[in-house]
Amino acid sequence: MIASVFGVLFDGFAYGMLLFILSVGLSVTLGMMNFVNLAHCSFAMLGGFVTVTLTNELGWPFLASLPLAFLSAALVSVVFERVLYRRLYRASDLDQCLLTIGIVFVSVAVAAYIYGTIQQPLNLPSYLRGSVSVWGQSLGVYRLFLIAVSIAITAVLVAALEYTRFGAQVRAAVDNQRMARGLGIDVDHAFAFTYLIYVLIVVAVGGLGSIAGSFVAASLLGISDMAGKYYFPELGAFLIYFVMVALLMWRPVGLFGRR
Repeated sequence: MIASVFGVLFDGFAYGMLLFILSVGLSVTLGMMNFVNLAHCSFAMLGGFVTVTLTNELGWPFLASLPLAFLSAALVSVVFERVLYRRLYRASDLDQCLLTIGIVFVSVAVAAYIYGTIQQPLNLPSYLRGSVSVWGQSLGVYRLFLIAVSIAITAVLVAALEYTRFGAQVRAAVDNQRMARGLGIDVDHAFAFTYLIYVLIVVAVGGLGSIAGSFVAASLLGISDMAGKYYFPELGAFLIYFVMVALLMWRPVGLFGRR
């Protein structure tokens, strides 16, 4: 019983870290920039396909492909921000939703045309396969790697946004663009820093603009989803929605929401 509970907690936390990686960027842009970017997962999808192409088709090492996947998604996001998003910063939420959901449909169609509609397997290196024994429990190596990467991303984001000059510029540009421009801050440069349903759930439960909120919410929801599927299979994936509703009834602005 203890072994099964530990396994569920570990697998659920690892799954939650995947949700965190996908959602934390949306939490920052939606919470700080007040821009409804429903196409956020399209950029994550781009990074995934870049990784698959480099590792499976070109034979790149997995770890070497990750920085290029990040840079590819970042470059495309900056282009979209310059060409499309910037025009709608002061537009209504509806206009922002229509634009970004349109980008989602186009990106899905392009991905299906190029890669097809079947799941793309990823050739992981041997050192990320299999499992290791920790206190008598078998833990997947790749899931441990995912947890470690998520914790590192959390630390970097918190440090960058809270303790650096650039992070202060971003927060100032968000709070008062006119004053920030008057102080000589390049607002346009600062704003270029940038599973859809689950990502939105994590953002809503964690609270807009809160990295810690996204981390805690992703952990809770990942564990809840895994526990529900393991202990209550008849409920399927519905338990995560029940947890979301319960948490939002308790904290309507999210666990760490400020407004």
